[in-house]
Amino acid sequence: MPGLENRKKVEAPKRAEGLATIMAIGRANPPSAMEQSTFPDFYFRVTNSEHLVGLKKKFQRICENTAIRRRHFVWNEEILNANPCLRTHMEPSLNVKQTIAVAEIPKLGAEAASRAIEEWGQPKSRITHLIFCTTSGMDLPGADYKLTRILGLNPNVQRVMLYQQGCFAGGTVLRLAKCFAESQKGARVLVVCSETTTVLVRAPSEDYQDDLVTQALFADGASALIVGADPDEEAKERPIFTIVSTTQVILPDSDGAIGGHLGEGGLTATLHRDVPLIISKNVSKCLEEAFAPLGISDWNSIFWAPHPGGRAILDQVEERVGLKPEKLWASRHVLAEFGNMSSVCVHFVLDEIRNRSTKEGKTTTGEGFDWGVLFGFGPGLTVETVILRSVPLN
Repeated sequence: MPGLENRKKVEAPKRAEGLATIMAIGRANPPSAMEQSTFPDFYFRVTNSEHLVGLKKKFQRICENTAIRRRHFVWNEEILNANPCLRTHMEPSLNVKQTIAVAEIPKLGAEAASRAIEEWGQPKSRITHLIFCTTSGMDLPGADYKLTRILGLNPNVQRVMLYQQGCFAGGTVLRLAKCFAESQKGARVLVVCSETTTVLVRAPSEDYQDDLVTQALFADGASALIVGADPDEEAKERPIFTIVSTTQVILPDSDGAIGGHLGEGGLTATLHRDVPLIISKNVSKCLEEAFAPLGISDWNSIFWAPHPGGRAILDQVEERVGLKPEKLWASRHVLAEFGNMSSVCVHFVLDEIRNRSTKEGKTTTGEGFDWGVLFGFGPGLTVETVILRSVPLN
């Protein structure tokens, strides 16, 4: 047959020799920040809802119980006043919200990416893949394309765009990045998560009080990571964490626990009150299945980077697994200082862990521990489990 003699010349691409590693972490938040203690007064005033006295008191209690101190937003009072539809509960507002998100998501992501690239210290031309993740701002071409243009990446960079994944996606992007980095020798993957609550913002309503939790919990931010295998020591590439394994699972009996619906009034989120219970009672199984090959069963002997989806989730995971109070400090810190930034949060948590490890003179980037776990929790109810290995610190 014609061409048969050439088949032997076709070879599979060379794979990396080692495991994927996280080589740099960048982060960004919008300049507009609001204190959680004063947010109820702001929220009810700007939405002309101060006559709902009982509802405001309920919202104040919710905000107080979040353990959040401050949140950042791309929107502010000026934007809300200029767009009256954003100050209603469910009047058509998707066009306005979409316009804001489409513009801000790539910019916020680019800020985080620039910081990650600066820490990495390599030319942008070495980036072979781009993974961009966001829950909002769907457009064609997408935020991945716009980020490529903003940063001036190679036009042949291999792009993947993830929309509407939710809070577990901070783990998803690491799972995908690991595949890319290990399957192609020399691959360098830029991972970017960028989130905004613009699609969620709306006035309070006595008929839909579940939305109060959404308004009290979520915030805006962006994270970026450089992922690659076989660090180039001559070019001074330095790993921070090794991505050892990744898994994803849909938890049993969790249908409808976390969800969202995009309509003319924007995105409405569903957060069932049993979410902390569902997650906490399944965490042990996720841990056992992931760490069994490593012979690890003492969950206080690893470092922890779970998604800080809310105070109750962290409290119940800590209690169910029997963790020492200090094990979840990084997740609690990110929740307090930034709120729930969806897919972005776990990358902030990793950054906090490695920074504190260096500052306090720990022996590894994982607070002196060799092994660690990153959890993403989100719609489905879906859990991403990522096993990490820290790197020795000199």
